[in-house]
Amino acid sequence: MNEAEQSPTAGTESALLERDRVVALLHEHTEGPGLRKHAYAVEAAMRAYARSRGEDEALWGATGLLHDMDYEKHPSREEHPRVGCRILEERGYPAALIDAILGHASYLGIPRTSAMAKTLFAVDELCGLITATALVMPSRKLADVTTESVLKKMRTKGFARSVNREEIEQGAAEIGAPLEEHVTFVLNALQGAAERLGL
Repeated sequence: MNEAEQSPTAGTESALLERDRVVALLHEHTEGPGLRKHAYAVEAAMRAYARSRGEDEALWGATGLLHDMDYEKHPSREEHPRVGCRILEERGYPAALIDAILGHASYLGIPRTSAMAKTLFAVDELCGLITATALVMPSRKLADVTTESVLKKMRTKGFARSVNREEIEQGAAEIGAPLEEHVTFVLNALQGAAERLGL
C-alpha cells in the first residue's frame, strides 16, 4: 500500500497540486497574459527556492502560480487575496498554501511564519522588477539581464513605479539572503523559464 492509499488527504492534496490542474485554475480566474506570465515567473522562483532547500516543489510552485489568481477581478485591498483564498479553501487546497498567499499581501498584517510564506513575499515584487528590466532591454530578453542591471533599475525611482522596492529589500531580509544574492538567484530562475515567460 503506498502513501497516497494510506492517507486519502495526502492523495487528494497531491492531485490538487498537479501543475496542469493548478494552471487550469489560474486560467479560470485570470485571462490577461501579463498577469498569467507574472504567475509563471513567481512559480519559477518558488520552485527554484524549493529545490535549493529540499522543500516540496509542487506545493511551492502551486503557491506561486495561485498567489494573484483573484487579482484581475478583485484587485482591491478589501478583496485581494481573500476572495482567491476562499476559493482555494473551498476546493481543498492546503492551509500552508492559503496562509502563504494571505501573507504576501503585507497590508493584511498576517505574520509570515513559514519559509514558503516568507519566500513568496520575497520573490513577488522582485519578479515584477526583473520582468520590467527585461522588457526595456533592446532584445527584450531575460538572457541579457544582469544582477547589476536589475539593481540599477531598482535604484531608479521613475522605473516600474508600481514595484515596491521596500518589500523587495524586506523580503530578502526575511529569508536571510543578501539582496544581491537574492536578485541573482531569482534572475537565474526566471532565465531558466524564459520560454514560458516569452522573454
